[in-house]
Order: sequence, then structure tokens, then C-alpha cells
Amino acid sequence: MICLGKDESKKMNYAEQIFSEKNVFKKISLLRAGTSQILELNSDSKLTIDYLPNRDAEVTHPRFHPPKPGFSTRSGQARMLHDLASIELQAMELGLRTLTEFSSAPVEFKTELLDIVLSESTHLEMCLTEIEKLGHAWGDWPIHLALWRSTSGDDSLLDRILIVHRYLEGSGLDAGDTLFRRLELIDCTSVKKAVHQITHDEIGHVEFGSRWYRNFCKLENINPGTDYFSRMDRLLLTLPKRLEPLAVDLRIQAGFSADEIQYLENLRLRNIKG
Repeated sequence: MICLGKDESKKMNYAEQIFSEKNVFKKISLLRAGTSQILELNSDSKLTIDYLPNRDAEVTHPRFHPPKPGFSTRSGQARMLHDLASIELQAMELGLRTLTEFSSAPVEFKTELLDIVLSESTHLEMCLTEIEKLGHAWGDWPIHLALWRSTSGDDSLLDRILIVHRYLEGSGLDAGDTLFRRLELIDCTSVKKAVHQITHDEIGHVEFGSRWYRNFCKLENINPGTDYFSRMDRLLLTLPKRLEPLAVDLRIQAGFSADEIQYLENLRLRNIKG
């Protein structure tokens, strides 16, 4: 992961300072203190292909993570929230990455995206708080950077919107719906409240992606009804496979068409078959 010295840190823009910060709590504080600096970014500076944000928890591939305890245990609930916190942290930083690399995008887009980034920081803080209530702490388990690695400095803005907001966050709607159903019969009120709040907010995050994807397609004279499928076919090579049942009602609320949902269902079935 990237570790920069004092001289190098002076050259970083504000978003890159947040990526470079190792402590998760300081990352959140830096973000909330620097909203004006983030909106004023104007360099369209691309991050190098091997750039990774800093972490204060062990980063390993998911296949090397320890087995997960059941949700009926406090440690199982804490582990689930720890995994969710890692996802929310990546989502927060991915929004910052877009604001860094596409700083010449329309101000309305950037302002709305920054609001989403701040929302992700609230979700992250919520998870960290609940983990501590359950007797654990951030860093008790390893984490991954699979979501961050799904993006690239070669992405176009349309690519990035599909990857982050319509695929990764869209998959989060499916996962959140599945999680909530698994927790239904378990006595863990505050945990369920956190999962429900995050999933509810993610509908708006995904809808942002659906709306702006179509807005930018219109600006570039691209037909979103055909572009979505060809673009997704190209991007799938670097995206994590999803196996959860689709939360169809939530996806419709978030702006997915019936054809897009069928495409994703066909993809899910192919993934299951291997």
C-alpha cells in the first residue's frame, strides 16, 4: 500500500491525503473537514494503476480470511459489520477517486457525489460503533480491497459510474436485502437497524448512478439502452462475481430497467454454474 513521506505529501491533493491516511477514524475526520477542498479539485489527476489506499487493518485476499461465525453470536454479528465497514470504507474512497480523476465533471454531479461520499462515511462510522458495542474493534479481522481493485485509471466516467454505483453498490442492495432476511429472527436490534439504514440509503446511491449514467449518455449521444449491455460485457473481466439473489424491488427503485435486471440475473446464474 502507498506510504508517502513528508515531501511527497505536500504534492498530494486533498483527496489523495485521505487515501494516504492509515487510521480509519482520521480518514473520516479528514473527509468531513475538507469538503470545500474536495469540490475545488481541478486537476483530473489519474491515480497510477497500482495505487492502493492505506489501511490500519490487515489486507488479504478474501480466500485467506478466517471462517465466519454464525450471526446468532455476537462475534458473528461483529464480523459481519466488520466486513460491511470495509465495503463502506472502499465505497467512500471510490467516490473520492471519481472526484479526483474527473474533477472537470459538472458541479451538480460532483456536489451530489460528495454528499454520497459523506453518507458512506456515516455508514462506516455506524458499523465501527456497532462493532465496538459487540466487544470487538476495527482490525480484529482481515479485510480486502476487491472493490477498489475493480476500478482503474483507464476508466471513462461512464465506466466508473457503471462499476461503482450501478454494479458494486447495486450488488450491495442485493447483499443488504439478503443480510436483513438472515438477521430477521435474531435478537440484535441495533445491528438490524444499522443494516436496514445502510441498505435504505444505498437505494439513493444507486439511483444517482442510474440517473447520471443516462444523463451522460445523452450528453455524448449514446443510447443507454444498448450501451449498458456492451459496456458491462467489457467491464465484467475486472468485476467481482455476485451470487446473491437480486433485490428486484430495490433495484427498480434505484432506476434499473427490466432488461438490465434480466441481464444481471442471467449473469448471476452463469456465475453459479461456474
